[in-house]
Parts: sequence; structure tokens; C-alpha cells
Amino acid sequence: MDIKRVAIDAVTETIVMNVVHMDYKGQVAKRINEKMPLAQVKGFRKGAVPKDLVEKQYGKAIKIEEVKKVIDLALERYIQSERLNLLGTPLAKEEENRDWSAEELTFEFEIGLVPNFELDLEAKNDIVKYIVTADDKLIDGQVARIQKQFGKAIPQEVVAAGNDLTGIFSSEANGINNPTSISLDTFKDKATQDLFIGKKVGDVVTVNTKGLFEDDHQLMDYLKVGHDNVHDLAVDVDFTIEAINASEPAELNQELFDKLFGEGNVATLEELKAKIKEDAEAQFAQQADQKLLADVQNFLIDNTKFDLPAEFLKKWLQTVGEKKLTPEEAEVEYARSEKGLRFQLIEGKAMAQSNIQITFEDLKTFTTNAIKQQMAQFGQTNPTDEEVQGIVARVLSNQEEVKRLSEQVVAAKLLELFKEKANPTTKEVTYEEFIAASYGE
Repeated sequence: MDIKRVAIDAVTETIVMNVVHMDYKGQVAKRINEKMPLAQVKGFRKGAVPKDLVEKQYGKAIKIEEVKKVIDLALERYIQSERLNLLGTPLAKEEENRDWSAEELTFEFEIGLVPNFELDLEAKNDIVKYIVTADDKLIDGQVARIQKQFGKAIPQEVVAAGNDLTGIFSSEANGINNPTSISLDTFKDKATQDLFIGKKVGDVVTVNTKGLFEDDHQLMDYLKVGHDNVHDLAVDVDFTIEAINASEPAELNQELFDKLFGEGNVATLEELKAKIKEDAEAQFAQQADQKLLADVQNFLIDNTKFDLPAEFLKKWLQTVGEKKLTPEEAEVEYARSEKGLRFQLIEGKAMAQSNIQITFEDLKTFTTNAIKQQMAQFGQTNPTDEEVQGIVARVLSNQEEVKRLSEQVVAAKLLELFKEKANPTTKEVTYEEFIAASYGE
């Protein structure tokens, strides 16, 4: 068999395979001989059909099967021997009028290649690593929320200033139908709050979404409006009142502190505020790391130039999956996934350049820490090693979980690499400033 590659462009090639009689005739002959005792042709006893009639009846189908086996095996071995790094899988060029009676047959397979490119992780950039602090406004607000959450709700017949409402925001025309609870003072202006004063359970109050809250992003929480739609949204929505409550704030005492953080861990208001600040800033640090990783990804995608076998991949996308895609659907799918594919290749290059490897111990340590954090959130602050490792063993016995956790370990290692190599500018901000920077506002 003769096999060669013909370049279409830098990242797309055709593998041409010439299959000759010697490549398949032995196996075809063996299959014909195996068929002889079983062949049935009208006018002949079973097992007594002449060989030429068996070949005439079954020969073409057997040849097609055996040739396909030969080319599949040869193609796999050729890709391995040439160390071809492929995107997608080879696409056979269909030949509708192939002459299967010919002794020499030619097959062509189009392939997409992983591009060669240079990756500069230390390229000059304007990436910012945010240090997000919890300011007094945020901490005092959280103290007030804690007092309200653990305070006493007192049912009311009519709405008064400062009351809490339970109800449903709805707008059939805009696809909004969201049950929620909200404090009257959450609304941005007093005029909106006054619309509710004196209302009763069952009453409906109509408000406009424009300027409804101090921050438009609160529409995402209270109305479940998507982020892309919250800015300058100006539609009327109805709020149907289902319950009205006044709130008697909980007393800031040892009983409340113990309920929140465990017995004896917090004893004063100052210690409570310190704990809120610590917990909030730990959470903010995770969000800041996620933004840093996203910013580095976008920078590398925009500044690392290489060609992809786009036309090949669009054709390949039409052939994979349970539902075959039309050319138009494949075009849309490629556009949707191209950015992710580019970063996947960049990620692989970064790991190879920096010799980053994921070991089972890495995975086990990461899983152990994640489980301890989860247990702490549910009040189990001092689990035994036996308890934790039992859960770890169960989690790591699930292949889907192993895959998901492995991706998180890779992301964590890449984040540390990017922090070191990209050398981002450090900037300390409040949480409000961080949100504004995150959403470009």
C-alpha cells in the first residue's frame, strides 16, 4: 500500500491511500472459502455451490468489507507513525461511482492539523489583579442583614415604611414571572416605595424597571432578568403582594454569635465584623481569581495568532453527534466554539511549555480541600480524616467527577502560572468597584 500526504494549506491536508490487490486478496479469499459451506444458490445443494458462483454472489460485499478494514487499520497506524496531531477525525472523501471491481483502489481522507504557534505568557499586557476589600458600608450592611434574617417577622395587614414583602414580579409580555421577597427600602427612590404604602395582601402594584434599584444588576436577582438585558431596561412589571411583614431585628448577643459561628468563636460586635470581613474577602478573592483567569484567557486568545482548519472543522461538525448538522448549523456551531478551541490549544501549549502535569495526588489533595470547605459551610468544622477520606474515595470513584475535578485542578495550576508569568498590575478596590470593573461599567 502506498500512502502519502498532500498539503491543502498549513493546517489542512489530504491523506491519499492506494490499495493494491496484494493488500486484501488473501483475506477476501479466506472469507470466500469460509462462505462456501454455507452458500445457498437456487439449483444447488447447500455447500455444493461452485466457487465462481459464490464469488459472484458474495465477492463484492466481502471485498468492500475487507478493503475498509485494511484502510481503517492502515490509516490509524499511519497517523500514529507520522505523529500527526489532529483536530477532529479524518473525513473520507466520498466517491459515488467507485469501481469496486478494480484491483487498485484509491481513497482520500481530509485531516485538520493542530497548528504550530508561539506562546508568550510574559507578553506586555494591561491585565489587572484585583484585591477586593470589604469596606465599612458592606460590613455594616451585612450586620443589618444578619439581624434581620435572625430577627422576628411580625405579620402586618397593610404595608408601612420599612416592611418586607413576599410576592411575585410578573410581566407576561416580557417573560417575567418570579416569586421573591424584598424589603421596601430596597427600591431606589421613595416615590416607588410610596406606591406600596397602605396596600394589602392580594393588591397589585405596577412599577417600571428603569431606575427601580440602586444597581440595575439587582434586576437579575429580583426579576431573574439576564445580565445582557438589565441595562436601561424600561418595562412595566406587576408586583402581586402575598405577605407583609415587619421585622424586629435580632439582638447582637452571644446566642446569635454562637448560632452563626459556633460556640465561643465570636464574642463581640467587633469580632463579628472582623469575621464578616474575613469571610467576605475570602469569597471576593475567589471571584477576583476567576476574573483574572478570564482576562488572561481573553488576552492570550486575542494576542496569540494561529490559523485553524476552519473549513475542515465545519465539515467535520456536520458528521459528529446524534443529530447531523446542516452546513448552516455547522457554521453557527463553529463560530460558537472557536474561541474555546483556541484557548484549549493555548492551554495545552502553556502546560507543555511549563511542564505542568496533573498527578493523582494533586487530584486527591484538591478534592480533600474542596470537601472540607463544603463540610465547613454546613457547620462541620472539625471532621475526622477518616470521614473526609471516605467521601474523597467515593467522589474519585465517579469518572464524571474525576473529569470535572481534573479540569478544576488544571485551571488552578494555570491560574498560578498566569499570575507569575503575566505579571498583572495589582489594584485594591471595594466590592462595588470590582463589580463595576467586571461588567465594564
